[in-house]
Amino acid sequence: MGRFIWLCLLCSWANTSYAVSTLYVAKEQRVLYDRDLYLYELLDRALIAAQFDTKVEHIQVHPHQQRTLLALSRGEVDLHWSMTSPEREQLAIAIQVPLFKGFIGKRALLVNRAHLPRFEKIQTKAQLAKLTAVQGHDWPDTKILAFNDLPVRPMSKYQAMFAMVARGKVDYFPRSFIEVGSELAERQSGDLVILPNLYLYYPSAFYFFVSKKKPEVADALKKGLALMQQNGEFDMLFEQYFAAKFNALPMQDARVITLKNPYFENN
Repeated sequence: MGRFIWLCLLCSWANTSYAVSTLYVAKEQRVLYDRDLYLYELLDRALIAAQFDTKVEHIQVHPHQQRTLLALSRGEVDLHWSMTSPEREQLAIAIQVPLFKGFIGKRALLVNRAHLPRFEKIQTKAQLAKLTAVQGHDWPDTKILAFNDLPVRPMSKYQAMFAMVARGKVDYFPRSFIEVGSELAERQSGDLVILPNLYLYYPSAFYFFVSKKKPEVADALKKGLALMQQNGEFDMLFEQYFAAKFNALPMQDARVITLKNPYFENN
């Protein structure tokens, strides 16, 4: 009998030792685009590459970047992704691998179709400064535009920013090459159009951010992403999701207005 009890205890301890942990990942309550699906798949593949056994569960969050990062800092969620900034890197562990390979800093301009003539002769930042952009009030991009003396109207509601352009209340809405095609297709608005052959560029990066309470997850992601970069899987996945989208953008002979970003250090 004593031997039987001892064997039962051993089995119990073994099951406890190999219990799979749960990783709580923030999921914004909005339509998901290919950029989101890419990030979910990249996360899964990186964890598999690192042989990090965990169960991923999604926590519904409001599409409010700073609020979600604050929840991450409090340990209410374990992982989120975002464009980086010095403030954001204080709130959580930034995995400093640019998930979009720098394309997050290439910004196409969504404009009202009727206002296309306003942009025909724009070649410089000074000329663009005569017009007004719209951006999220808590986005790093808002501060970047303001630093470069470009008038920008900050707003808290994501959907309302598209409406502001469609109604002619602002002149343009900068959106990254990564997402602009999906956003425009989802709205099917005849009033909105991607401005052809002109875009903004500033150095920036989009990272995974991990709760400081889960350093083992951060270590696993660093390892997994590095392995994917080494074996080519990272580049293949990126091309699978975005190559066709980039080719579809009207940027064959594009003019580029380069901005400074004092809130980013390229590591």
